[in-house]
Amino acid sequence: MDFRSDTVTKPTDNMRKAMADAIVGDDVYGDDPTVNDLENWAAERHGFEAALFTTSGTQANLLALMSHCERGDEYLCGQQAHNYKFEAGGAAVLGSIQPQPIENNPDGTLDFAKLKAAIKPDDSHFARTKLLSLENTINGKVLPMSYLEEARQFVNEHNLALHLDGARVYNAAVALNVDVAEIAKHFDSMTICLSKGLAAPIGSLLLGNKAFIAKAHRLRKMVGGGMRQAGILAAAGKLALTEQVEQIKTDHVNAKLLARKLSELPGFNVNPDFVQTNIVFAKLDPQVNIDSIAEKLKADGITISPGNPVRFVTHKDVSDSDVIALANNIKKYL
Repeated sequence: MDFRSDTVTKPTDNMRKAMADAIVGDDVYGDDPTVNDLENWAAERHGFEAALFTTSGTQANLLALMSHCERGDEYLCGQQAHNYKFEAGGAAVLGSIQPQPIENNPDGTLDFAKLKAAIKPDDSHFARTKLLSLENTINGKVLPMSYLEEARQFVNEHNLALHLDGARVYNAAVALNVDVAEIAKHFDSMTICLSKGLAAPIGSLLLGNKAFIAKAHRLRKMVGGGMRQAGILAAAGKLALTEQVEQIKTDHVNAKLLARKLSELPGFNVNPDFVQTNIVFAKLDPQVNIDSIAEKLKADGITISPGNPVRFVTHKDVSDSDVIALANNIKKYL
């Protein structure tokens, strides 16, 4: 049982068969039919003109930022945004793009007054503000549809582009009970991670208009992201989007169950009502030795990431009985 992240999911049996049987070509030449099918299908499914298959969400976000911005430009994002905090500073290092992080509100949103104040004047002293990047979900929280509408209005007013780091956008869509295209329609570009809760072994998609994706395609080659017989991976990615979305509902139910079980443990502070998707955070009292507990759980075949708060993530490879076993074992070691 592995509760560290939904990135640990194993491909389904159908994915393994599809990968073995995939018709492939050379994607750098543009003639891998399985990659082309995934990109064309994904673009149409999510309401964009074009799509690009990439190795990872980090690469997809980097290509998006570098396609929207030139050297000396700036993008606005959240202080907790993955493409600011957890992607090795790629936009600054490789794109010479300045991030301007804004403190996230408790619900994951960004305050529009603070964003407006951060937009730079048209002055040679400043970087050129070109883009607002949002993340959905962020730390398991879902951005409301009304907020996305406001974000679209905001960027229109200030002549900015709007990008979505949609690493778990299907979790957001399931939690909101809307079609994913209803979220996507507010954005100029969007990424989708196929290898988290959707269970593909590798890959993310970047979506946008044809000119944007053409630029991203060139940049993908520049950063070493050109792949050859990538249809083997794309075959699993297509099934991630067509067969695995239903599983996310179960993941959310299991996360709620885990939150309730953890809230009953001494020293674990969890509010189940705050759990919206498949991620549970527990704040720990000082007397809880989570490192010791993690070591003992490891001996039981249960893997967690110790910390305070400690993050637990549910996914297709942990069941409701696994959730109960985790809670019971933590209780035993407290």
